[in-house]
Amino acid sequence: MSFEYDLLVIGAGSGGVRAARMAATYGAKVAVVEEDRVGGTCVIRGCVPKKLFVYASRFADMFEIAPSFGWTVESSFDWPTLVANKDKEIARLEAAYVAAVEKPGGTLLRDRAVLTGPNSARLVSSGREITARYILVATGGHPHIPDIPGKELGITSNEAFELKQLPHSILIEGGGYIAVEFATVFAGLGVPTTLVYRGDKVLRGFDDDLRTGLEAGLQERGVKLIYETTIRALEAKGSDVVARFSDEVDAPFGAVMFATGRRANTRGIGLEAAGVELNPDGSIKVDRYSKTNVDSIYAVGDVTGRSQLTPIAVREGWYVAETLFNDNPQWVDHSQIGTAVFAEPEVATIGLTEEEAATHGDIDVYLARFRPMINTLSTKSTRTMMKLITAADGGKVLGLHILGKDAAEMVQVAAVAIGMGATKADFDRAIAMHPTAGEELVTFKGPTHRYRNGAKV
Repeated sequence: MSFEYDLLVIGAGSGGVRAARMAATYGAKVAVVEEDRVGGTCVIRGCVPKKLFVYASRFADMFEIAPSFGWTVESSFDWPTLVANKDKEIARLEAAYVAAVEKPGGTLLRDRAVLTGPNSARLVSSGREITARYILVATGGHPHIPDIPGKELGITSNEAFELKQLPHSILIEGGGYIAVEFATVFAGLGVPTTLVYRGDKVLRGFDDDLRTGLEAGLQERGVKLIYETTIRALEAKGSDVVARFSDEVDAPFGAVMFATGRRANTRGIGLEAAGVELNPDGSIKVDRYSKTNVDSIYAVGDVTGRSQLTPIAVREGWYVAETLFNDNPQWVDHSQIGTAVFAEPEVATIGLTEEEAATHGDIDVYLARFRPMINTLSTKSTRTMMKLITAADGGKVLGLHILGKDAAEMVQVAAVAIGMGATKADFDRAIAMHPTAGEELVTFKGPTHRYRNGAKV
């Protein structure tokens, strides 16, 4: 059977574009269908604009300590300027993503694709039917909005990037990446910020010392934290939004933002017609090579419900192209993934938490907390935390957790060594670069505490 394309990619986000570019490079005839902007969540309304907003919010911290270094600073902030400059950068990146598809010979189709079978899809606007030897679903995800009365009065991270003006106050529901990052942004830009979360501490699943340190940092930044509570309903009152909490307390806010997780974009794209199986949460079920139960259909990125991180989607997309068009079967190891939370203070981590590592045998835990040098001339009390977890007696590094300035940069570099199986002795052989925060990682003299036979000693 002949096909119009070798590969049809549905979704022009990071994973889909990388797969298309690599497949085209290997000589495949490729088409990418995208109904919205090219670049996906990360570029258009995720990682990139979020990090730019975080940068903006951190200037307030520098202005705060500037007098201790002899500077007198008069400052003012203009939200529309930030949004406009962000939009210019996103437009530039979007053009680069378009070029990444088209330059190696791929075709970009601005439409919505709906699968009609294991090797075909219909373009909704044009009505055109497309056939392909392989189909890659890379449709990403969307913010989840709780089904409560007045939910339409709330915003998500999508709308937060496009606000015409800063609200006079904001309530954010959630305790994950998006919630704490936007709490950092709004509080840093001078907006009274409240975070409400159903759990008892932010960043569920992270190491407890990271969670505790970030909690303290958010509170120092002025963020009000309300735990073990949810929003039951929203109601408009003048220009405000009144939130009714699960404890029956009502409070008005200038805006309410839902940061309550994300769901896979699998509805209405014809997966049922193609016979593709889904996971219980609605994401696409795939094997380690990103192949669905249908031999001709693959899926990568957030739509699979695996690790919802852009670099993972990129690597998955690349490896699908390697597997299908370069005779080089590859799969992504999801067991050793570093991640960063661009809150204030910044959080970065790779490997096992202390609690997890303690179930794997005898371990040593090295822990340091200190005031970063940039704060020592001021009254600012925010502290940096570094934790190294190893197998007992100077064994293999099992986990690294950092809270503080440039945490992500340090963990990114250390991830190379950890991925190679580095031991505590390997870290010890490195000569410290002084004065830096990172030198703490190679100067730990002895464990802060140990676990032997599952017990902390």
